[in-house]
Amino acid sequence: MTTETATEQAGPTLRQKIVLAAARLLEEGGLDAVSTRAVAARAGVPTPSIFRIFGDKDGLLEEVAEHGFHRYLEVKAELLIDDDPVQALRDAWDLHIRFGLEHPAYYSLVYGQVRPGHMPQAGRRAAAGLRHMITRVAAAGRLRMSVERATEVMHSAGVGTILTLMSRPEGVHDPRAADTAREMVINTLTLPPAKSDDGADVTPRAAVVSRAAVASSAMALLAALGQEGTGALSPAELSLLCEWLNRLADATGAHD
Repeated sequence: MTTETATEQAGPTLRQKIVLAAARLLEEGGLDAVSTRAVAARAGVPTPSIFRIFGDKDGLLEEVAEHGFHRYLEVKAELLIDDDPVQALRDAWDLHIRFGLEHPAYYSLVYGQVRPGHMPQAGRRAAAGLRHMITRVAAAGRLRMSVERATEVMHSAGVGTILTLMSRPEGVHDPRAADTAREMVINTLTLPPAKSDDGADVTPRAAVVSRAAVASSAMALLAALGQEGTGALSPAELSLLCEWLNRLADATGAHD
């Protein structure tokens, strides 16, 4: 049996070995250090093995990004148990900022290599988790706009904030800038809990109707339909209703 044949039979173990070697090179020298030849040398495998297992360098980098984002995505998922979905959004923002600044190589791998129409799988999973969190805000009747628009706004603001902070010389950036950006985004996307006469929190649907309340109610209904569904409408009717609710939210919510 040749060395190469034995290497191929050790598939999963070899895959992990190559990913870890590439991850170490990325952490030490950035993306420029992660050539297939350097990865093969660090992992102690023939260079062709990388192409057989990952297809190409982009396939390898996809798995390196998954490796780097794994723990971050686990912690983010734990925030879904928070009873206050708006506070969970704040915590998710802080987690995202902290991860980006503590692991700039992985963050740049996912968000810093812009290719139109392409997002690494780790980035898509992070965005899906954010969308889930914002859907919870909508279900609570506290979202000012559509889930899709709110997800895009918060994602774009978070990525932009981190990339801006990362570009500054070490020790120069103001750590409060991310907190300020967070509150601006949260205040733009969400409604505060409404207050009853005795000062207790009530849902925005019980408050005086406003344009923002219309948007939040539309998104609360859309979130409920997504969770429970309805047999009263055909698939085509349900699709049309969802389109109307999204348009209603985006037409009214941002102007209150």
